[in-house]
Amino acid sequence: MRPLNKIIFPAAGMGTRFLPATKASPKEMLTIVDKPLIQYGVEEALAAGMDHIIIVTGRGKRAIEDHFDISAELEANLKSAGKSKLYKEVSRVSRMAEVAYVRQKQALGLGHAVLCASHWVGDEPFGVSLADELIVHDIPAMQQLRAVHEQTGCSVLGLIEVPAEQVSRYGIVDYVQEEGGLLRLTDMVEKPAAEAAPSRLAIVGRYIFTPALMNLLQHVQPGSGGEIQLTDAIAALSRQEPVYGVLLNGQRFDAGTPEGFLKANAILGLQHKEYGAAFRQALLDYL
Repeated sequence: MRPLNKIIFPAAGMGTRFLPATKASPKEMLTIVDKPLIQYGVEEALAAGMDHIIIVTGRGKRAIEDHFDISAELEANLKSAGKSKLYKEVSRVSRMAEVAYVRQKQALGLGHAVLCASHWVGDEPFGVSLADELIVHDIPAMQQLRAVHEQTGCSVLGLIEVPAEQVSRYGIVDYVQEEGGLLRLTDMVEKPAAEAAPSRLAIVGRYIFTPALMNLLQHVQPGSGGEIQLTDAIAALSRQEPVYGVLLNGQRFDAGTPEGFLKANAILGLQHKEYGAAFRQALLDYL
């Protein structure tokens, strides 16, 4: 089994649900308390041993590149001003990982975004992480997937259980439970009606794939709007080789929606070591 150290972050979307905030700023740079969403994702990947970071960007996403680049002038100013804590944090972010950037020149779906990074992945297994799905746990979500990948050598998807009234918002999987509690996925349906859903287990923005997925993405037929759906390629993969699912542990926030974004800021703000106590008091005073 080839080592797993590459991970793709699709980040070329227009962030229309956050307009006008995202008119000139990438959605991935929206902050949860004191860090942008994309940084949470990269830190999670690094904690899971995936240190070859590939970010698929589009027009207007330069701020993501700048965030992970060295800003010599800013660092020098912080250092000379004696702001050592801020200097160390800014320096750490700039040097935490080597990041490769790939352009998705047309908005042709999540599957197409992943396919844009195929030449960086080659014939190695790789992760995919959607930064606006924020999952917080002592064991990083990608590490939870990695454990099953290393056990099986197969592709692994992160799952959560959702209420029946929400299944139409997600890709929903069908599965069989194997010995040892492993969930082998047998099919998946994109946004089914509640009465037609095969289960209430939803795919939730964390993936590890064998190299076979890239080959399948090249042959997926575009669907509505000409988009290449990642779910279609995963379904085809599950018919060729085993694909497993992991029920993820942790606090999960759909920070790609304004409601989920506000919840993430409120809950993680209350839990923050430095700001939590004052924020809690402010909320109590307001309420």
